[in-house]
Amino acid sequence: METKEVKEFLGSGWAFPITFSEGNYELNVTKYEANVEDSINIIMQTNFGERPMEPQFGSGLQKFFFRKMDKALKADITEVVQTSLLQNEPRITVKAVEVIYKDFQTGLIEITIDYLFNQTNTRHNYIYPFYIKEGTNL
Repeated sequence: METKEVKEFLGSGWAFPITFSEGNYELNVTKYEANVEDSINIIMQTNFGERPMEPQFGSGLQKFFFRKMDKALKADITEVVQTSLLQNEPRITVKAVEVIYKDFQTGLIEITIDYLFNQTNTRHNYIYPFYIKEGTNL
């Protein structure tokens, strides 16, 4: 079992989405593996230019909205995910990215990211649900 000192390099930060605890109304934070997963989630959801001081932060996956779900799209998404995590998340090394078309009707694409924590070589994966079509309640 890993000790706190071994995991310290993974850091801590605000939970995403930002929430407050009941009773004392303190800001919820995440630590270690959960903090890295929050970071990956934020990177995947952020479009380039949304952070004024870091215009290259994010993945820019939004540019794939309404594209045809084919092999070319899978390759493009795979490359974008690998590059964005390489540039924006130094605590991990991406080993593989798998893009699966889960539902053609709703445009659901499941992106599975296999990665290692750089200092411990511990293998993890993260599944990011990405909708290629804009949803409405109409």
